[in-house]
Amino acid sequence: MQIQDLPYPDPGVPDARSGPRFLWWLGRNQLGGQLKSLAWGLLHFVSVSALPFCVGFAVQAVVDRSGSRLALTGGLMVLCGAGIAVGDTFLHRAAVTNWITAAARVQQLLARQAAHLGSALTRRVAAGEVVAVSTGDVEKIGWFVEALSRFLAAALTIVVVCVGLFVYQPALGVVVAVGVPVLAISVLPLLPRATRRADVQREKAGRATELASDTVAGLRVLRGIGGEELFLDRYRRASQEVRHAAVRSARMWAVISAIQVLMPGLLLIAIVWHGVQLARQGRITVGELVTVYSAVMVMSYPLRHFEEIAMAYSFSRPSAKRAARVLSLERVTDTVGTRAAEVPTGDLYDPDTGLLAPSGLLTAVVCGDPDAAGRLAERLGGHPAEAGTSVLLDGVPLDELPLDSARTAVLVQDKDPVLLSGSLRELLDVPASGAVGAKEALAAAQCGDVLVALAQGSLDTEDPMDARITERGRSLSGGQRQRLALARSLITDPEVLVLDEPTSAVDSHTEARIADGVRELRTGRTTVVFTSSPLLLDHADRVVLVHEGEVVAVGTHRDLLRNESRYRAVVTRETEEESASREASASREASDDQRASLLGELHHDETPLRGAEDDDGGSLRAALDDDEAALRSALEEIEESA
Repeated sequence: MQIQDLPYPDPGVPDARSGPRFLWWLGRNQLGGQLKSLAWGLLHFVSVSALPFCVGFAVQAVVDRSGSRLALTGGLMVLCGAGIAVGDTFLHRAAVTNWITAAARVQQLLARQAAHLGSALTRRVAAGEVVAVSTGDVEKIGWFVEALSRFLAAALTIVVVCVGLFVYQPALGVVVAVGVPVLAISVLPLLPRATRRADVQREKAGRATELASDTVAGLRVLRGIGGEELFLDRYRRASQEVRHAAVRSARMWAVISAIQVLMPGLLLIAIVWHGVQLARQGRITVGELVTVYSAVMVMSYPLRHFEEIAMAYSFSRPSAKRAARVLSLERVTDTVGTRAAEVPTGDLYDPDTGLLAPSGLLTAVVCGDPDAAGRLAERLGGHPAEAGTSVLLDGVPLDELPLDSARTAVLVQDKDPVLLSGSLRELLDVPASGAVGAKEALAAAQCGDVLVALAQGSLDTEDPMDARITERGRSLSGGQRQRLALARSLITDPEVLVLDEPTSAVDSHTEARIADGVRELRTGRTTVVFTSSPLLLDHADRVVLVHEGEVVAVGTHRDLLRNESRYRAVVTRETEEESASREASASREASDDQRASLLGELHHDETPLRGAEDDDGGSLRAALDDDEAALRSALEEIEESA
């Protein structure tokens, strides 16, 4: 894989069981690039390490006054120089290619995972951590992948040089063969502590990134409540913690670097001292001493890669662990599905709650718990984040359809839609049926003032459709962002459109016009709106009340408002005390009406009885007294119950 061939047609299926396994998987998937880097690294390091032998041969040729050997040595040095130049050039090229392709593979995997999980990703992993993994962590992972082959080349070169010195001059070669492994492992006791400090630094840096991301995302709200300084102080403290952790980590790596300089120096001193003794005894020549000394001195160059690989692994291991954690997340439903790719049409039904959205109607759903409403809206999309009974569209379980087909059939706009940076034209360039144009969708979503604001804010363009929208639409108000997101959803024109609180950030007048526009534009299409706004509810064909996960009432807004106390409590924000007081007042009014009716009845019955009293005497009067006593007893019971 070359850089110009990126992106990968298929980045593969990663081994995300742990950070080290993920790093090993990346290395295996770039075996060709690793072998190229290893070959060029061997050419480079061996050429560098061969120079001391050439220098020793040249010195000895001068001592022996041999011109032919001196000329031969000069030719060997030219070859070594060419090997160093060519090897270094192509080693750097191969290493950078490995770095970039490894980072690109990780970024593709993360992007695919984000698209695969959807909104469930940020509920399981903090947004700041996702940002940290996709930016800084991929670079550190790529660093380890490309450093691995250079380290192997350096290690093989050291083995070759040690063997060559032992063959060339056994007396000094033994010292080198024993001393070099000691140099290589001298820093191993410090690596665990250095790794822990590096982990702490990365953890604190991730927290600081998450805090910065959340602060920037809520900057408008913070300004409104005057909380900027509070969060700024929090970020300052987090930043200082990162700085202190970085200093502690750097101190440990400085100690490791010092050891990497000190130990080779001590080895050189030992070799020079021992070599001088051997030269005085006549056991080695001056050229051999110069060769061994130069070889050990030059060997410090490949030895540095032992420190580099240790640093690369220490920094990349926590990064790979975080990447593996994100990549190991799974959906509760399969994205492939068991049915053929089709887009069914018909009624939308949720067996869990009993919610039915008839085809072609605007159904409003009232739910007292906003979180439960969000989960229900997501479940209506066919591929929820939590396991459960599948939603049916025209009797077809949506989780049995391929994910693309389910999303084509049912589009869910959550309560916090995201606007990507770019022009308004690019924002509205989404997969659509073609039946709804941008002009109609913007008009239905009441985006006239948004277009004016975008045109005024873009001095280099007159057409609002070419105006730039900043990242996440931060230059717009919450209501403006919400309306643009609604327009984008309306352009898509899906068979079923699910809107979760689409007008929570707009004023009542705009909300009423949006309700009219959406109802008119979605005529003949199934639309489900989760809301508690009376303006939207009054425009719905049918209203469904969901209480404690079940549908408890269905009707029109006015009927439910009049007859369903739980519906009134959600829509009008009526408290229990207010509801009890209102019901008591209604009961008293009913009692007064009943009492008045009974008194009228008593008066009506008493008049003819009194007229007949003169004729029948005391018997009629006694009957009258009995009836009057019964009626007054009934009145007393009514008053007591009231």
